[in-house]
Amino acid sequence: MLYLPGMEAIKFEPLYMERIWGGRKLETIYGRKLPDLSAAFGEAWEIVDRENEQSVVTGGAFSGKSLHELWIHHREEIFGTNLPDSERFPILIKILDSADDLSIQVHPSAKIAAGLNGEPKTEMWFIAGCELGSKLYVGLKNGVTRNTFEKAIQDGTVADQIHTITPQKGQSIFIESGRLHAIGAGFLIHEIQQNSDTTYRVFDWNRTDRNGNHRELHVEQSMQCIDFRDTEPQMDEVNGETLATCPHFKITQHQLVTGELIANPSPDQFSLITVVSGCLDHKFNAGETILLPKSATPLTASEETQVLQITIPHS
Repeated sequence: MLYLPGMEAIKFEPLYMERIWGGRKLETIYGRKLPDLSAAFGEAWEIVDRENEQSVVTGGAFSGKSLHELWIHHREEIFGTNLPDSERFPILIKILDSADDLSIQVHPSAKIAAGLNGEPKTEMWFIAGCELGSKLYVGLKNGVTRNTFEKAIQDGTVADQIHTITPQKGQSIFIESGRLHAIGAGFLIHEIQQNSDTTYRVFDWNRTDRNGNHRELHVEQSMQCIDFRDTEPQMDEVNGETLATCPHFKITQHQLVTGELIANPSPDQFSLITVVSGCLDHKFNAGETILLPKSATPLTASEETQVLQITIPHS
């Protein structure tokens, strides 16, 4: 096993996804060079290890290697021990730019996913930016039942059944599998989630494309997944530095002053660090997510800097 003392932080090349609801905030706010000069990009996949989508290291000793290669062939030296024995890296991190409303959707729980040939998915949203009055659609209104919801699907009035929240920049919310949700127009969101790409759309605002066609919906699957006990949730309350913790990930936020160091919470395990604002080591800028290997050299705040730090609870 190769051991590199004082291993440096690892940066990956983002993957950009065009979406009908996307915009250009990745370019205008984070200064990204997008693959197309005019297309709407709704997602930047910052950390991903999937069969058809791979994060690839840019620069350093592992330049050109995929996240999957690191996870399979360098797991202990980079990531550490007491980690999930999974074939693929278990966390996926995205930046979402919603110029329009996303569809009302739900993700399956582990108990349900296998029967639907899907993957379970729990996630957390951190609001990096939002326009005045922008709304999140999360959970159901009080009094909504399975019967009233099914009738609303038939009537095209699902939006009337969904609870809305008007959050502020810097807030976050945990989206457990089974929670009905949609991101409204006007957000820039950092999403930390299980490594899954299973989403069931139950309602798409009665939209049609230029040919008059509706987007595909997954009503039957959605109805099996929705937790109808989940009514009128609010944005999460911060517990010290902890924003969210579950069996799949733990997310903390840190406000660093100029010159302050940030290291892995546990020296025998890696972490992922998302720069919300400011800069680390004069090279990792706002919007970027980096992998800090176990026993890595700490990173230094080049100015006042806010970060999210993501770890995997010990298995």
